[in-house]
Amino acid sequence: MASSHSSQAKFHSGSRGTDALYNKEQNPTPLCFLAPRSLPDVCPKEPTGEGLALCSGPSVVAEHELWTVYSSKVNLPAALNDPRLAKRESDFFTKSWGLDFTETDVMPAFYLPNINRDHFVTYLQEMAQKEQIHQRCKKICPNKDSKDTVSSVTSNNGKSRTELEQVPKIFFKPDFALEDPATFNTVLPWSHFNSTGGRKTRDWASSKLLQEKLSHYLDVVEVNIAQQISLRSEAFFHAMSSQHELQDQLRETQWAVSVLRRGTTAIDRVMCQGPLQALCTTLTRNNCVKLHNKLKLMATVHQTQPTVQLLLSTSEFVGALELISTTKEVLQQELQGITSFRHLGSQLCELEKLIDKMMEEDFSIYVRSDFSSSLKDEPHVLEKERLESLVFGLLRQKKLDFLCIYSDEMIVAAKALVTQCVAESVVNIEEIDTEVTNKLADQMRLMTFAQWFELLKKILENFLLFLQKIKATLNVIRNVVLKVLYSNQKNLVLDKYVAGLSVQETSVDPVLQGEAELAYLTHEGLFISDALSEAQQQDQSSALGCKILQGCVDTPGYTTTEMSVNKDQNLMYGVNVVPTELELNGVISNIQELLHTASDVSHDRCVKILTARAKDGSLDRLSSPEFVGLWHVVDAFVRDTEELCGRRSVSLRGVLQSQANRFVHRFHEERKNKLSLLLDNERWKQAEVPTEFQDLVNSIVDGQITLPERKTIGPDNRKPTEYLLVNGERYAVVGTVLLLIRIFLEYCQCVNDVPSIATDMLTRLSDLLKHFNSRSCQLVLGAGALQVLGLKTITTKNLALASRCLQLVVYYIPVIRAHFESKLHPKQCSVLRHLDHIKKDYNDHIAEISAKLIAIMDSVFEKALSKYEMKAPMPSSCLRNVCKQMAKMHEAINELLPEQQTQMLFLRINTTFKMHMKSQLARLGVINDGGPQHGLVVVDMAFYTDNIHALKNLELLDLNMAEIWEQKR
Repeated sequence: MASSHSSQAKFHSGSRGTDALYNKEQNPTPLCFLAPRSLPDVCPKEPTGEGLALCSGPSVVAEHELWTVYSSKVNLPAALNDPRLAKRESDFFTKSWGLDFTETDVMPAFYLPNINRDHFVTYLQEMAQKEQIHQRCKKICPNKDSKDTVSSVTSNNGKSRTELEQVPKIFFKPDFALEDPATFNTVLPWSHFNSTGGRKTRDWASSKLLQEKLSHYLDVVEVNIAQQISLRSEAFFHAMSSQHELQDQLRETQWAVSVLRRGTTAIDRVMCQGPLQALCTTLTRNNCVKLHNKLKLMATVHQTQPTVQLLLSTSEFVGALELISTTKEVLQQELQGITSFRHLGSQLCELEKLIDKMMEEDFSIYVRSDFSSSLKDEPHVLEKERLESLVFGLLRQKKLDFLCIYSDEMIVAAKALVTQCVAESVVNIEEIDTEVTNKLADQMRLMTFAQWFELLKKILENFLLFLQKIKATLNVIRNVVLKVLYSNQKNLVLDKYVAGLSVQETSVDPVLQGEAELAYLTHEGLFISDALSEAQQQDQSSALGCKILQGCVDTPGYTTTEMSVNKDQNLMYGVNVVPTELELNGVISNIQELLHTASDVSHDRCVKILTARAKDGSLDRLSSPEFVGLWHVVDAFVRDTEELCGRRSVSLRGVLQSQANRFVHRFHEERKNKLSLLLDNERWKQAEVPTEFQDLVNSIVDGQITLPERKTIGPDNRKPTEYLLVNGERYAVVGTVLLLIRIFLEYCQCVNDVPSIATDMLTRLSDLLKHFNSRSCQLVLGAGALQVLGLKTITTKNLALASRCLQLVVYYIPVIRAHFESKLHPKQCSVLRHLDHIKKDYNDHIAEISAKLIAIMDSVFEKALSKYEMKAPMPSSCLRNVCKQMAKMHEAINELLPEQQTQMLFLRINTTFKMHMKSQLARLGVINDGGPQHGLVVVDMAFYTDNIHALKNLELLDLNMAEIWEQKR
């Protein structure tokens, strides 16, 4: 029965997947075909095979080759329902149907609602009451037929199961096979059918019995099979009838689909093919335009190397590098994968390396030519535009070590500058034979100081011009670096601004949108995003092509003029500035360091000149004017270079200070030795004061110590004076003190000329003043002059003169202190305390001399008054001798010491006299009682007082003699 209802119709699928994808309309137009019916209870007739349009599969657009059963390669339902799907090879379907045939999750239909339990609430409420009635009736009146049927089926099943258990289990094994000898011997035991032994009759009976047993097993199995078929016959016939009904519905559906496809084909032919062809033609035209632009771009790139060679021939390095960079960018973005340009990228890289070497070499040539130019003219930058172009190119290639080239050439130029100056100076000196003496240091040592000093001034002047030229050149380089740095910062701000605009922009360019839609209609992919991105890339390609076409060439072949226009601006405002902001700041700091290095190199060369001259000690033998002139010239150069380069020199200042220290040491030793020699030959007699020394003292006005210029023109007819007038006061001095004044004024003048040696000079001057004080004390108070000069004795006049000389020095110590204080740094003023100590030592020395004078008179009083007697004639001889000695003392010191000091000295002498007189009267027992002895003493005291008052400047001296008397007992 099943075989009689086998399907005779041949179903054909559509074309092989060439139909375009289309979306199903939500409200399609209804077609006129029969509505679907419910499945009948009986089996309908077999299909007649007359199905219209069932032999060919219609297509949406056009009919292609027909599909037959021979075109089928895989039973699709069997493949999709394969239970061994997990074990199947992953490329089983992809070999025939492509890489896109993979198992994916089926997306839910967007036009179907999401069904949940709420949709069935109304139906359940309506059917709830009927279901309760049905269940109640089912319990009250059960189905008898069903119970009998169930019981009969149950009993039959039990009986069948018992019969099946009698069948041997070997027949139910999955691997049952009679061709197996073991299985065959088990089912048919041939040992029972052996014909030998006359047992033929029994064997025949056994075979018959075996046949009957097997037949019984077959009947049992067939009965059970028939029973199972009878139980499932209703479902089997129902499935067959449903299959026929389904075939009828499929024929109706196929007919409806055929009608729909014929309509769709007509619509495609009338309404779609023409406009779509127009759109395809437009897209083809656009592609041709883009291809033409691409070919022009290739032609432009093809001319890159000749153009670069032309630019390099005119030293347009920046333009050549910009062209190479733009060409490499085009090769990477627009012409990538083109076989004819596969070697152009590496060639451009090699050409770029060659340009780097050419720029470095050209920069070296420029620096050498710049340093070799004349320094006599005003410092200026040689070929400023060329330098800027070179620096732009080196920065463009990130060759930031070009300053090292400049530094090396600068050192070589500094050495050549000294050599040239020495050679030019030696040519004009006949005493130096350059063939015999070829070393620069030896040649400079053979010069006189005046010749060498002129050479030094020339070298310093040239080095100052040298530094000015370097600073001007480095300023140009710094300005270029600052421009590039400013350009980077400006581009960074511009990029941020453009990024903000791109985020805010919501609309798409209409032209770009139209091209995207056109690409979507003809695109082979499935998503519009692919077509849109493709259109954007093509638009960028066109823009870049226009850029290189407009920026590089207007006609086939480049011109140098077109490429050189605004090349620096293109570099500054382009996107190819390689150095970062940190690197550019490092270059700026290196430029400043290079200027400092230039200053150090210049100072080092000057140091070598000074050390070469000082090697034989010639600088140590300079006079004060010569050294001061050398100091002023070198110090002025140091200050000018420090102001120019903004860096304090260490080496040259150190050498100059070291030379100054040696000069100070020699200066001090010469004057100290001279002072010692003068003191050893000083006889401590009052000397006449030449007018030269009086003018020297008069030059010190308001504490300003400056040595007056010596007058050499015409003789000086002024006569020397006995005293030195200082601020209206007379000073009787010895010749050594006059020279001492000139010496310490020379110390002060050296400090005026060389302020940096003030501390050292003050220390040496303090030592000189201490030496004078100690040595004069040894010679006068210590009576050293008796052995040194052979003097017979140290007189009071010698002592007074020494005291007056010391007072003159004490007068000038505050002046010296104020002068040095104005030259010292506030932190160095602590050394001034040495002058305060020296002043105290001088005052102590003066006091000791005064005490010495008093001691001399004390010995006179003691010797004279020890013989004093009160007897006629009066005044006594002792008092006459005392008054005579005091008159000699006054005569010796009155013209040497000031009036006030003389009065104070005689007051102290009078006190000593009264002490001795009182002691003598007490020894003699004379008292103030008005007796004869008292009267004699009064007469002597009156004589003493009159003689003292008769001395000059002592008229008003108070000589109270009442203290010499003892009171009455």
